[in-house]
Amino acid sequence: MKVTGLNIHPLKSGRAVPQTAVTVNLDGLAGDRRFMVVEPDGQFITQRELQALAQVEATHIDGGLHLKMNDNEISVRFDPESRVDVRVWSSDVNAALADDDANETLSAWFGRPVKLVHMDEEAERFVGAEWAGTAAPVGFADGFPVLITTTGSLADLNRTLVEKGQEPVGMERFRTNILVDCDEPWAEDLWESLEIAGIAFDLVKPCARCIMTTQDQTTGERIGGNPIQGLAEKRMSADRRVPGVLFGWNAVPRGEGIVRIADEARVVSRRTERWPMKIRSAG
Repeated sequence: MKVTGLNIHPLKSGRAVPQTAVTVNLDGLAGDRRFMVVEPDGQFITQRELQALAQVEATHIDGGLHLKMNDNEISVRFDPESRVDVRVWSSDVNAALADDDANETLSAWFGRPVKLVHMDEEAERFVGAEWAGTAAPVGFADGFPVLITTTGSLADLNRTLVEKGQEPVGMERFRTNILVDCDEPWAEDLWESLEIAGIAFDLVKPCARCIMTTQDQTTGERIGGNPIQGLAEKRMSADRRVPGVLFGWNAVPRGEGIVRIADEARVVSRRTERWPMKIRSAG
């Protein structure tokens, strides 16, 4: 098996930026989900509530971020002394805050008051101790440092969608970090640890999918095939700890280094049992 896709998402819920090589740190891929749009009170915002985030292209610049949305562009730099407490799910993070002009500009773009924050070197967040053994450092990702998916599982999902009379979907719908070329559908359910470029990635928790998978990752529109309906056929979790439909696995890197396209991905250890799924009754 080999790595066939690498992506970072500099702005949480913004467009993916494909990479040919990535630096892996203990808190995830360098540059992945280090910036985030929040409500005025600091609550995080994603495409679930603000579909237009899919239209935003984000590029790292020295000391900040360059954002482009349609014909609008802005470069934002952050003063580490200007900070604000923000919330991502159950995590509270003290992040660097963009200046008033930048926040007003972005509020105009989205037609609602928002702020832009940066998880800089002073910010910290740790999650997932109950799954990873110890709490893992992470940026603004929903739950874990890295998301791993496979080509075989997407192919199987798309077969189901076509059988249901729907359009197939691309992997961009699932906002993966590392895509592994594997012909066997759902083989990753049995991967306990994967080694890539000498780095061990522990697959600690299956990823429950939400309405964002139904959204075009260029426009934010809810169009085309509906992955949730396809996954409901045979990927509905039967374990209450992770409810809903599942696609991909959340992973924790146990080392640091560089991963490149075409690197070999080797299963180091396997689970003895698959994650339990509900069986959908016919008719």
